[in-house]
Amino acid sequence: MTGASAIIVAAGAGKRFGEMKQFAYLRAKPVLEWTLERFQAHPEVGAIVLVLPDEQDLKHYRMRYDKIVDLVRGGEKRQDSVWQGFRLLTAAAPEVVLVHDGARPLVPADLISRVIAAAQAGGAAVPVLAVEDTIKEVHEGRIARTVDRSLLFRAQTPQGFRYDILKKAMDAARKDRFSGTDEASLVERIGLQVTAVPGDPRNIKITTPLDIPIAEALLDA
Repeated sequence: MTGASAIIVAAGAGKRFGEMKQFAYLRAKPVLEWTLERFQAHPEVGAIVLVLPDEQDLKHYRMRYDKIVDLVRGGEKRQDSVWQGFRLLTAAAPEVVLVHDGARPLVPADLISRVIAAAQAGGAAVPVLAVEDTIKEVHEGRIARTVDRSLLFRAQTPQGFRYDILKKAMDAARKDRFSGTDEASLVERIGLQVTAVPGDPRNIKITTPLDIPIAEALLDA
């Protein structure tokens, strides 16, 4: 397979939100459906694998989004959930694999395009935003130092990888029982470079109930 396939990870329990945030309503539809619409509409995304807490809803989602080729139940950790989705791509490996949080419903099409292009060119790419606040390192309730924020960036999704690179990184992590905070950290761990792509401030992640009105305001912006 050529082009890009997307793994949409929406298997989290939503502990900070108080419920499964991917199914919370943003305007008239669930957060996850806003996310799926962005990838369904993108011309460079040929297939979507959806990772959910329950794998019984494949027919429902396939009827609404014809790019969804499979649905699988997530694992204990995010990395396990991504692996569950990734292994379903092995029969027809795409050129680029995108991994995106199901709770990032406002991802712009141009950001998806830029991540795909950077992954094709360099092998791995992550959208990032500069940290704007002053950052303090705190030890046992006391400030130890002020960290140089010019070197710090917040990672977003989708993160994009050439199929063979992500497979190598995930296989190594599984073999060593290593758990990373995101897929890029697995690629970094095996000594490969990851390209930083300028992110988008609209591409927020729904984490707490306060993020819903923020997302609604961004929809109107």
